[in-house]
Amino acid sequence: MIKIVGLGPGSPDALTIGAVEALQESKNLYFRTEKHPTVDYLKNRLESFKTCDNYYEEGSSFDEVYSNIARNMIEEYKVAGELVYAVPGHPLVAERSVLNLINLCKENDIEYKILPAVSFVDAMMDRLQIDPIEGLKIIDAFDIKNQILDKRIGTIITQVYNPLIASEVKLELLEYYHDETEIYYVRAAGIEGEESIRKIPIYELDMQEDIDYLTSVYIPKDIKNKKDFYDLVDTIEILRSENGCAWDREQTHESIKNALLEEAYEVIEAIEDDNIDGLIEELGDVLLQVVFHSIIGKEDGYFNISDVIEAITSKMIYRHPHVFSDATANTSDEVLANWDELKKKEKSYETLTEEINGIAKTLPALIKAHKVQKKVSKIGFDFESVNEAVKKIEEEINEVLDVYKTNNREKIINEVGDLLFACVNVSRLLNVDEEEALNKSTKKFIKRFSFIEDNILKQGKDLKSVTLDEMNALWEDSKKYD
Repeated sequence: MIKIVGLGPGSPDALTIGAVEALQESKNLYFRTEKHPTVDYLKNRLESFKTCDNYYEEGSSFDEVYSNIARNMIEEYKVAGELVYAVPGHPLVAERSVLNLINLCKENDIEYKILPAVSFVDAMMDRLQIDPIEGLKIIDAFDIKNQILDKRIGTIITQVYNPLIASEVKLELLEYYHDETEIYYVRAAGIEGEESIRKIPIYELDMQEDIDYLTSVYIPKDIKNKKDFYDLVDTIEILRSENGCAWDREQTHESIKNALLEEAYEVIEAIEDDNIDGLIEELGDVLLQVVFHSIIGKEDGYFNISDVIEAITSKMIYRHPHVFSDATANTSDEVLANWDELKKKEKSYETLTEEINGIAKTLPALIKAHKVQKKVSKIGFDFESVNEAVKKIEEEINEVLDVYKTNNREKIINEVGDLLFACVNVSRLLNVDEEEALNKSTKKFIKRFSFIEDNILKQGKDLKSVTLDEMNALWEDSKKYD
């Protein structure tokens, strides 16, 4: 049998009688590490023992170290027929090597027994007067990048071994908490003569001089700390409640649908202006719309924000098999080709016309025209060159000139539409974003016209009082400042 023994958090008083007997009787005793106060206490009371500290020097990561230790324990057991493996704290609390060892015991049909002990968590709860019934999350510092912190419950972070790890923990905490947030720095909890517990702000965590393998931190519950996604959801739900806002309560999917479009355009404007503060604000406004629609959906009984997140996450995983599965896509073009094929399969499109009809009908006309042209170009229905596309523009201009003096309004609209569609073809073939190009021209026009107006007003004249020739002359002057 393999006996897996807990040594407690560090005080000899925390050792159980069963643990002491197992340690003293074993002829094949291994400590995961000799660097523990309980081992110092036991050294003179044991005939012999070995440690696994050498694995820490040989492994390139802690995962590798704990995996190697577990495999070695199995090999040692097979030779000796019995083995005691002792670890700090409780064997099943923040002990990756023990979990690895248990899995190997099951795979090899080896009997094992856990001899529990007081864990560092018990010591922390005792010294900090923590009641876990109010919610308590325990995180290994080495795994903190894979964890989601929650200000709504207390959090213990263990194995803050050194300043480097403390720095990594600090940076993760600052993603969720204000830098002035007070946390408890705890070293050697429950060990008489060595224990140190003090409050510090998060930003000072990696500045402590006594950081070592006995260091943990505790972040108390603090619902008033940094706002997070769930605060936003709660806020909108309150606004929609009976005691909330009359305007917010009245809104429906239909009444606020255009707001999402407006906010999206404001995001684009912030990006084009390189306005980071504006981008933060406008992205928040877009997120607000997503949450608002989701809460309306929840109230109607059709869906909630979790359904929205589940759907988009599943879609992104499905559409990226080269990342989450065994498909291959080494270039952006291959990624987009796979994306289109997966989308066709997902939407059950059987013809290209069905794909084209699947393009959102509410897209801005220039963008939709581009998407339609790009779809059909993939099967070769396209101009052979930009020159050919330009000739089409000339043809469409002539057709506009043929009809613009008639009273056939419908035909005029059609011919102007054909002209614009032809212009999109040229823009697409030149790899120019039509919306961006037109917006730049519009912005340039506004700047030049502003120059005209400013100069006319400086002359003490009114815009309506000057001739077109005068304005055109100023227009030509304005080009110098483009």
